[in-house]
Amino acid sequence: MKEKLWTTTFVVNMLLNFIFYLVFYLPTVVIGTMAMERYHASASIAGILSGIFIVGGFIARLWAGNNMKRLGAKKLLYIGTLIYFLLTFAYFFVHSVVLLLILRLVHGLGFGIAATASGTLAGAIVPSSRRGEGIGYYALSVTLSSAVGPFLSMFLYRTSGFYSLIWISALLLFIALVGIFFIHVEKTTDSSNSVDNKVHKKFAWSNYFEKEALPISLIAFLIGISYSSILSFMDAYARNIHLSEAASFFFLVYAITVLLSRPITGRVFDGFGDNFVMYPTYLFFALGLLLIGFAHSGWMLLLAAIFIGLGYGSFSPFGQAIAIRNSEAHRLGITTSTFFGFMDMGVGFGPFILGMFMPLLGYRNLYFASAILALLIAVIYHFVHGRHAKREN
Repeated sequence: MKEKLWTTTFVVNMLLNFIFYLVFYLPTVVIGTMAMERYHASASIAGILSGIFIVGGFIARLWAGNNMKRLGAKKLLYIGTLIYFLLTFAYFFVHSVVLLLILRLVHGLGFGIAATASGTLAGAIVPSSRRGEGIGYYALSVTLSSAVGPFLSMFLYRTSGFYSLIWISALLLFIALVGIFFIHVEKTTDSSNSVDNKVHKKFAWSNYFEKEALPISLIAFLIGISYSSILSFMDAYARNIHLSEAASFFFLVYAITVLLSRPITGRVFDGFGDNFVMYPTYLFFALGLLLIGFAHSGWMLLLAAIFIGLGYGSFSPFGQAIAIRNSEAHRLGITTSTFFGFMDMGVGFGPFILGMFMPLLGYRNLYFASAILALLIAVIYHFVHGRHAKREN
């Protein structure tokens, strides 16, 4: 008999994570455009406004992972969500690029704490026999937000202005604060004055990074860089090749693909092991990026979205499952923050890294280069994890 997966806590936690990422996308997608229009910011500053939020999130993930056992996932959910909620209102009082940069950095702290607590909780409550399937379903919350968020952000910005996004973000985070009351977890805090806690307070890299999770986290960082070519340049590229209408449906097709494939890929991952799913994800991802580069019609762009959904859309949940598989219970928070922290930094710094090559390559060649990177990632994966996977499973 299968262990129960769809508990109230599991479902509510999925909804919370959906809100956290949706609120991330709502301002982020248009923050650069808003800064250029309102404050006459340069294109490079506009890019930093997007990436610096993720830098704040990365810092917070390290802190949250280090304090997960001491404070507990639920308490950190409250702390992160409350910071996330309160600082949302600060956008109403910011009237310069410098202050906006500072706010974006600090606002990212709330997101990082809340998202790490939610991800750690997901890893803890999912039955070990259904880990790939369970985390696969949980990760749909991120997938759905990545489809709804950019669309809603651009639509509301055009029709109602930037502050409408802030009001909606605040409302969503208030709902999240209420939702935390419905999460039930065993108390995992440890506030005793034991020798372990005294050692824990001393600085050590192991308090912030999980060594065993670093190989797959490195892969996540590289995948994030490659994927950032889509998040950061798709809109401008689509306008350049006169496919803006098709591009508006790109993330919707991507999300539908992940929704339909996730139940199958989750079971395949649990039944046949890491490599049976992971190697195809890199191939599909590379193929999707190639199709974007070759796109001359709407159907090619949407076909690319299907392959990106099968590729990148499958990596995140199963990469997390690999990262936490051998993690000890008290290291689960650190392991989760290590994996997602590296992935977030890839997405955050990707636009800066790829942007340096944009003048030399142009849009199409940038996607071809990203496709080559995806294939190289498959080779790196083989050496850091894939060749050992059979022995581990």
